Amino acid sequence: MSESMRGLKRTHRCAEVVDAPLNSEVTVMGWAQRRRNLGALIFVDLRDRSGLLQIVFDENTIGKEGFEKASTIRSEYVIAVVGKVVKRGGAVNPNLKTGELEIAAESLRILSESETPPFQIEENSQTRDELRLKYRYLDLRRPDMQRNIIMKSKVMGLVRSFMAKEGFLEIETPMLMKSTPEGARDYLVPSRIHPGSFYALPQSPQLYKQLLMCSGFDRYIQIARCFRDEDLRADRQPEFTQIDMELSFVDEEDVMDVNERLLKYIFKETIGVDVQIPFKRMPWQEAMDRFGSDKPDTRFGMELHDISDLVKDCGFSVFSSAVTKGSSVRAINVEGKGDLGRKQIDKLVEFAKGYGAKGLAYLQIKSDGTRKCSFAKFMKDEELDAIIDRMEAKPGDLILIAAGKNKMVWDVLGALRLEMGKEMGLMDPDQYNFLWVTEFPLLEWSDEENRYMAMHHPFTMPMEEDWGMIDTDPGAVRARAYDIVLNGTELGGGSIRIHQDDIQEKMFEVLGFTKERAHEQFGFLLDAFRYGVPPHAGLAYGLDRLVMHIVHADSIRDVIAFPKVKDASDLMSGAPGEVDEKQLKELSIKVDLPEKEE
Repeated sequence: MSESMRGLKRTHRCAEVVDAPLNSEVTVMGWAQRRRNLGALIFVDLRDRSGLLQIVFDENTIGKEGFEKASTIRSEYVIAVVGKVVKRGGAVNPNLKTGELEIAAESLRILSESETPPFQIEENSQTRDELRLKYRYLDLRRPDMQRNIIMKSKVMGLVRSFMAKEGFLEIETPMLMKSTPEGARDYLVPSRIHPGSFYALPQSPQLYKQLLMCSGFDRYIQIARCFRDEDLRADRQPEFTQIDMELSFVDEEDVMDVNERLLKYIFKETIGVDVQIPFKRMPWQEAMDRFGSDKPDTRFGMELHDISDLVKDCGFSVFSSAVTKGSSVRAINVEGKGDLGRKQIDKLVEFAKGYGAKGLAYLQIKSDGTRKCSFAKFMKDEELDAIIDRMEAKPGDLILIAAGKNKMVWDVLGALRLEMGKEMGLMDPDQYNFLWVTEFPLLEWSDEENRYMAMHHPFTMPMEEDWGMIDTDPGAVRARAYDIVLNGTELGGGSIRIHQDDIQEKMFEVLGFTKERAHEQFGFLLDAFRYGVPPHAGLAYGLDRLVMHIVHADSIRDVIAFPKVKDASDLMSGAPGEVDEKQLKELSIKVDLPEKEE
């Protein structure tokens, strides 16, 4: 039967008793991890967020009634114990902070009983994700999950203290805002007071933080909640947290400098890693050509090489026609994999098809020096030799080749590079390779929209030397944009913002906006720009992605207290759910569901 806490005050968390003097009296509270009844003695491992602590119940110390009560303790019971800090009577546990101590219990209260949990509350649980997420409040009791959430809290505190010293002001921006559907889909919120009208939840505080620069606040920071109705991946959630900032009267170097020092501070204070600054810089084009990705993992080589010039006149039409059409032929050298069997090669071909390739050419140089090549009959020996030389391949290596439009070739080989790097153990989890990727294209063509779209957003400043091409070759114009990348993950991105009216108007024109539509969507920002706007720039991190790397989690779900699953639902609460007709009527909403297929 549950008891109250009346008259008791916790004096220490479990792991904090190491700071208490021996034989001092303490009061500890928490969850029973497990109980061991040895007849004359009962041992209970007590758990709270600080760690584990062994409690020993001896009838001579706690009395018969207390001892009998201790024998009823089960896993996940919540208990309060008053006792003395003593040296362990049995074996020391070197893996625990409290491994040399125990509490000799003098009194016990069972504050709450527990049913048998659906899975064991233990470190590195092998329980399937669906069950963990359904009972997330139990999953969050696990020590590794608690460490992750505590680390995230610590990172937020460090960000706030560092940025305050750098002169940043923490300012909140609205959660209910106007929908500006340029990019990912908005989450919409119906207005009861304005029937038929909707707010949008912010995809980012972008417009408001630029307005704060117009308002003269100079340096803004916010740990901001953001919402995007998009397909989920391991490093995406429909709601997430950004470290969001904006600065006035700065250029790229100023933004990069303060962020490099921020990251150095965070990594030193959290995990003791001394990050070297300044970080390397790499133009977007170089990143794509060398790694097939605008967020390259630079912890290992296996870089892409363009072999178009070597195969443009060869007899293999897949290669030669690709070059003729203005596409490219590129390759990677997977060192040490030249002896893969046919089934393993076929798996790589299927993997490539998943990224848009029609096939994948390969050239194996087996350990004994013999070759096996999927296109050898169409090539001369000297042409094959030239490819091998370009790729610096040796016996035991495997050359994988993709041909076609640059984007597809980059996607295929970039993904294959990461897949093989992971399989071969080339990614050292304790190595932190930070990189600034710069000079992104300002625009990218959308076949779906049949127009150019802003690669970042419509307020990104073009590079001055490229602006003359905006009418003749818009796709060649580079942006003053920069992404911060860590080990193949884009942690965040930012840019110098447009602050001149004529450039902003032209940008909207290129994006297919009429003046009326631009004003309809962004009028409040454009109006503000008429009253003296300072040059400004900004950047936003995904806080969850950053913490994911610090704690070596496989998914951002492991650093978010209550995450969603792939279909954006919450297995624990059942969200999203239906609402009753009365609520819909108040909001002037009628639901018209598509008919379910038979």
